[in-house]
Amino acid sequence: MTEVIGPFRKSSYSQAESNCVEVADLAPGGRAVRDSKQQDGPLLTVSREGWQAFLRQFA
Repeated sequence: MTEVIGPFRKSSYSQAESNCVEVADLAPGGRAVRDSKQQDGPLLTVSREGWQAFLRQFA
């Protein structure tokens, strides 16, 4: 299992809405994404390269 090494951070796009995603750093350099309303729920894990590709779509 991939180790989450950073605290989860709420998306800056979430503002006061209740539909939020949170992101944390992973030990191998990728990211973990979760639903802020289900903090014990499943995580979507993404490699460093996958995360960078995701971000390029919105740059």
